[in-house]
Amino acid sequence: MMTDDQIAHQKAMVLFDRAYRYQVQGELGNAILLYQRSIEMMPTAEAYTFLGWTFSMMGRLDEAVDMCHKAIEVDPTFGNPYNDIGVYLMEQGQWEEAIPWLEKATAAPRYENPQFPFMNLGRVYEQTGHYRTALHYYDKALESDPLYLPATWAKMALLSKMN
Repeated sequence: MMTDDQIAHQKAMVLFDRAYRYQVQGELGNAILLYQRSIEMMPTAEAYTFLGWTFSMMGRLDEAVDMCHKAIEVDPTFGNPYNDIGVYLMEQGQWEEAIPWLEKATAAPRYENPQFPFMNLGRVYEQTGHYRTALHYYDKALESDPLYLPATWAKMALLSKMN
């Protein structure tokens, strides 16, 4: 028999899944409502992070960052919200401020796509003119996922720029 917490978690995950489906279909309002319902049922770092991502898709970056902070409070081992905060700062032109968040993402023990923060660190360092450091992080992204084409393309473009 399942406990009340297990049932609540299962229901929250069903709502999360539905919210994600709405999000990828571009139905952001419905996604927000379902992510919020999922969080009310059982707060998870994933639901807060993806709610933040939905807000970011609407240009609501301050709310997106707030949701990432809530995700970190729920589970500081989850890497996505650290990376997302870094990306939101990059989108606002705050390149240097993004670095500590992206570094935290690279150190997070729970991250399905560890190549993302390495790639984003590469982008930051390329943008700020630190090309060798950028290449290092593009290589780190490729170490994490040798088939991650955006890192390959960024590395090749940067190398051609340096020659």
